[in-house]
Amino acid sequence: MSKRYEAFKKFPGVRAYISEKRKTPEGKADKCFYIRYKNPAGKLIEEKIGWASEGITAAYASQIRAERIRAIRLNDEVVPIHKRLKQHWTFADFMEERYLPWAKQEKKPKTYATEEHSYRIWLKPVLGEKLLKEVAPFDLERVKKNMKEAGRSERTVEIALATARRAFNKAKDWGLFDGENPVSKVKIPRKDNRRLRYLTSKEAQALLNEVKKRSRQTYEMCLLALHCGLRFGEIASLTWGDIDIATGVIYIRDPKNNTTRAAYMTDDVRKMFASKEVGQPEELVFKDRKHGGKIKQVSKVFKKSVKLLGLNDGVQDRRMRVCFHTLRHTFGSWLVMAGVPIYTVKELMGHKTLAMTERYAHLAAEAQRKAVKEIEKVVAKTNTSNIMPLRKSEE
Repeated sequence: MSKRYEAFKKFPGVRAYISEKRKTPEGKADKCFYIRYKNPAGKLIEEKIGWASEGITAAYASQIRAERIRAIRLNDEVVPIHKRLKQHWTFADFMEERYLPWAKQEKKPKTYATEEHSYRIWLKPVLGEKLLKEVAPFDLERVKKNMKEAGRSERTVEIALATARRAFNKAKDWGLFDGENPVSKVKIPRKDNRRLRYLTSKEAQALLNEVKKRSRQTYEMCLLALHCGLRFGEIASLTWGDIDIATGVIYIRDPKNNTTRAAYMTDDVRKMFASKEVGQPEELVFKDRKHGGKIKQVSKVFKKSVKLLGLNDGVQDRRMRVCFHTLRHTFGSWLVMAGVPIYTVKELMGHKTLAMTERYAHLAAEAQRKAVKEIEKVVAKTNTSNIMPLRKSEE
C-alpha cells in the first residue's frame, strides 16, 4: 500500500504523511510532518519535523523551514529539530495539548478530574507560562506555599505535586523534556492513607451475595479481587489470553509496578471462568456494557451493596471505609493471618517492595500470639493430668 501524504497550499514545502496505525490522544489518525528545502549545494533535503501527536502542526513545520532557509542563506547554525522540540513546550501547552488529553483517554474519570483540577487551580497559575526546561524546584515550592496559605490539606498538596511529577515523567517519555524531574527535588508531604479495613469471612460472603443479586459481572470481578488479590485495573485489563483454566493460572501483564506476575485460581474462581464463554486471546474478559470496551470505574452496584449492608455506617476515617480495594486488602490480610510468609504474600500481591507488604506484619504477630496460646493449653492439660510421683530413689 502506497503512503498517503497531505500537501498544504498555505505552507509551501511542507507535507504530512498520514499514518494508518498511529493515533493522536484525541483518537484521530496521526500525521508526520516533513519539510523540503535546498542546501547550499542545491541538493533537495527532506527533513522530518515530527508528529501531530507530539504537538507539531503544519504552521510550526513551515516556521522551521523558513528558519532553515534563513540559516543557509546567512551561514548560521542550524538547531537540530529534537532540541527545538524540547524548547517549544510551555508547561500549559504541554498539559492542555498532550498530557490531559492523554490522561482523559487512559485514566479513570475520577483520576483525570482530580489531575485536571490540580493543574487548573494550583499548577497553571505558577508554572503555566514557563517552558518545561525552565520549571525549577523553587517554582514547585511556590505551589506548595500557595496551597498551604489557602488552607489545603497535606493530601491535596501531595496530589498536586504528584500530578506535576507524572506530567514531567510523560514529557520525558515522549521526548519533549530532558534532565531531572524538578519534582524530585521537592519534599512532598505524605499522609499515611493506606487501607486498614479488611473483611471478616462473614462480611465478605454477605457482600459477594449482595453484589451477585444485582450484577453477575461485578460479582465475578469482586471474586477475583477477594480470592486472587487482583487490583481493579488488572481485572479490567484481563484478556482471555491471560486465563489458563487448565492450570488455574491468571497472568497479570503490565500491572501497576510494571512487573508481570501470575495469580492462582481458587476452586470458586476456576468454576467461574469455566462457566463463561471463552473469547479470542486478545478479547477482554470483562467489558463495559455500554460500548463494549474496557471498564474504567467500579460499578455502582458494588457501592450500593456496601451501603445496603451498612459496612460504612458511622465510619469517618477513609482508611477504614470499605471500597473495592478492600477486597484485595482482605486477600493479603487473610494470607498473613493464615501464616503465609510475608515474602510469599508480596509476590502474590505484586508489591514492588517488601515494605509495601509489611503493613500486614501486625496481623502475622496476632497469628503468632494465638499460636503461643496453644502452649498454655498444653501446660494446663499437663497440670491437670495424673502424674506418677517419683520414687525416693529417683528423687
